[in-house]
Amino acid sequence: MTALADWLARIYTIRSGPEIEMGLERIRPIFDRMAVAPNCPAILVAGTNGKGSVCAYLSAILRAAGFRIARYTSPHIYRFNERIVVNGVEASDAELVAAFEAVEAARLAEGNLPLTFFEYTTLAAFHLFAATRLDAWVVEVGLGGRLDATNILDADCAVITSIAVDHTEFLGPTRELIAVEKAGILRKGRPAIIAEPDPTQSLIATAEARGALTSYIGRDFGWQKSPETPNQWGFWAKESDHTMRRHGLPLPALRGGYQLGNAAAALAALHALNDRLPVSQGAVKQGLLDVHWPGRFQVLPGRPTTVLDVGHNVHAAIALERALADMAYFPTTHAVFAMLKDKDIRAVVDAVKGRIDEWHVAPLPGLRGVDIETLVTALATAGVIDRAIHRHASVTEAYAAARKLAAEADRIVVFGSFLTVAQAL
Repeated sequence: MTALADWLARIYTIRSGPEIEMGLERIRPIFDRMAVAPNCPAILVAGTNGKGSVCAYLSAILRAAGFRIARYTSPHIYRFNERIVVNGVEASDAELVAAFEAVEAARLAEGNLPLTFFEYTTLAAFHLFAATRLDAWVVEVGLGGRLDATNILDADCAVITSIAVDHTEFLGPTRELIAVEKAGILRKGRPAIIAEPDPTQSLIATAEARGALTSYIGRDFGWQKSPETPNQWGFWAKESDHTMRRHGLPLPALRGGYQLGNAAAALAALHALNDRLPVSQGAVKQGLLDVHWPGRFQVLPGRPTTVLDVGHNVHAAIALERALADMAYFPTTHAVFAMLKDKDIRAVVDAVKGRIDEWHVAPLPGLRGVDIETLVTALATAGVIDRAIHRHASVTEAYAAARKLAAEADRIVVFGSFLTVAQAL
């Protein structure tokens, strides 16, 4: 096989079991055979929401400081290549095909082990990274932490962002149980940046039991804005005998007030690794201005104002509602809305319904996609009147209809899933 599309299709068929299966027992022998452990600092980022944004900040700031950086994230919006980026450049189709060939050779040598899609692609990313002279790896956890394929790395610094109830079938039904899974990426004697402002006791206890060098947001590091300088903010981090501060930072290029917490988490990680990855004030400022992360409260140019947000759980929906509230006045807000079955659709609708006037709903493809009637029922149960609900055969059609109905001064919000944003575009 020579085409990337052929490889991606084949990887799905290698394993006959479930699409998602947790555990490191399959990936470890292949990881060891391929000898792709990093020889530079590796930063691993877990969390329910915000982990991709933290990775984007880390990469942008480190690159602004002149370091050679690899970044691995998931899922993608436009094309698979987005997941694997080296020095700001997405991996090419040819590079990915060569990486998949290397994984396949190691997999067969280890007795034809049936890897999941995510395990396979994670190994491909690490193969590309290990073959390149780099100063740091920035890696986003796929699901959970303790049993996620990315946790095959012994991270030099771990970051945990928000912890909310999501993916309960894999991580458990409560924040307490989910936090323990997230904390599985922590390592003894190594920095652990906890950016969850309300950490569970289970997270605190697990971090202590694992012997991690924990820094908690609000206690050991944080951020603040001044009324006198609304377009600037500051970061602080406690040290043994004083408090380090970075003043006069520009607001990040990523929109939404919650992004300051994500940016602070990235700065805390860089502070913890300062002896190996020193970053100047100028690099921090430049990175905050350069950072780009599609689909995270992304406002497209032109009129009507269009907001893209991949948020797909209650915690993300609450953040979306607050960010929409902070925008200017719009006479009418149209939502282009579609979700997956394993999400709490009613709770998401409840969180944002006060900011939406017209709902354009559509199904998503695949076994996990929600049909229109389920979406309509959730909206009706949440109190949305039927005449405000517009049914469409696809997200593409829903977005086209919203653009046709929206006046120039109105707003369109596309949200509910990565797939929703991807199909609208």
